[in-house]
Amino acid sequence: MIDKKTEKEAREEILALVKEYCDTYHNQKKPFEDGDRIPYASRVYDSKEMVNLVDSSLEFWLTSGRYTDEFEKKFAKYLNVRFCSLVNSGSSANLLAFMALTSPLLKERQIKRGDEVITVAAGFPTTVTPVIQYGAVPVFVDVTIPQYNIDVTMLEAARSEKTKAVMIAHTLGNPYDLSAVKAFCDKYGLWLVEDNCDALGTVYTIDGEDRFSGTIGDIGTSSFYPPHHMTMGEGGAVYTSDSLLNRIIRSFRDWGRDCVCPSGTDNLCGHRFDRQYGELPLGYDHKYVYSHFGYNLKATDMQASIGCAQIEKFPSFVERRRHNFSRLYEALKDTAEKLILPEACPGSKPSWFGFLITCKEGVDRNQLVQYVESKGVQTRMLFAGNLTRHPCFNQMRESGSGYRVVGELKNTDRIMEDTFWIGVYPGMTDDMIDYMAKTIKEGLNQQA
Repeated sequence: MIDKKTEKEAREEILALVKEYCDTYHNQKKPFEDGDRIPYASRVYDSKEMVNLVDSSLEFWLTSGRYTDEFEKKFAKYLNVRFCSLVNSGSSANLLAFMALTSPLLKERQIKRGDEVITVAAGFPTTVTPVIQYGAVPVFVDVTIPQYNIDVTMLEAARSEKTKAVMIAHTLGNPYDLSAVKAFCDKYGLWLVEDNCDALGTVYTIDGEDRFSGTIGDIGTSSFYPPHHMTMGEGGAVYTSDSLLNRIIRSFRDWGRDCVCPSGTDNLCGHRFDRQYGELPLGYDHKYVYSHFGYNLKATDMQASIGCAQIEKFPSFVERRRHNFSRLYEALKDTAEKLILPEACPGSKPSWFGFLITCKEGVDRNQLVQYVESKGVQTRMLFAGNLTRHPCFNQMRESGSGYRVVGELKNTDRIMEDTFWIGVYPGMTDDMIDYMAKTIKEGLNQQA
């Protein structure tokens, strides 16, 4: 007769087998050879992530739970912010960050339909999508090259009496001029939302203090999609040190509820049945009182379990990204007559997401990209290039309403025509970096 195991013993045996499985069948990489495929990004993980994932699944708690609580605390501690809310994607994080600013609880600072938000068109659409879908007006200004971030000299021209916020992403790990943008927002009482999805781990010095990007504005956002700095598969986070904003963010994330009790918990405040809200009857169950028109944007505990393992490795990820960027930059320095290489924002130490390259006159980007891709090196455009030229803007462009452009988007259009990027993710080896540089130079020589 086989001895019956306790639940703890059975779990320990399962997790030991999972570790053995991962160590045996995952991450068994052969040495790099010229011509091998080099993706622009990839997951970097080991058995700790897989063990956590299975550990969470064995509990079969299918929504947010103990791993979510653990991750939110660890992530907030890492960033040195008071509050973190885990969500199901970086796009949802941006949605929550913006929607929080539309809450009536913010009184005269509430963003209303028709109010304006200063941003850029050279980036990813979900930084701007929440603004448009709500009925506010994005105001686009140009960016600079080779930093690929907002041209802060245009901020004053972009402001109007309707301006309520600035919401911009840090481009591929390179932060925008946070000193100038923050001073502008403080001067006019504007909200500042930092889309930090491509810049987690970036350090910026402001007022003599080193701080992480995403923590200098009122709200920051992150993405944990597989190509990003750390991953949960799908997932994102919204963070702030403002207690009122945190309360609003949590409400919008959790169906718009007024109640702050987590899933599976009732009556933490002790007043579940003795208050009156709106025009509801006295004593209406507080768990079903809605202070906002919200969503369900929570992540699962299985996603959070992966994040709890990833965040322990994260500082080493950042250092490797910086190493890869520096090695690639050194290898491409002698192409300066043909290519514009990226430059870090002064006062920053970027956690690079990618290596941006702009072709100078006489170099055909499409031809260069196709050559590099044919040799196994994966490339990407700077996302939308110029978002206002995409089909999603057709109706607004034709009607001449729904958004504003201040000045010319000259550099934004140049990025759309001449810029691409390659990866520097922490799974890359020096041999891979050197091969990418060699391949780019070969592509340039072919055009010559």
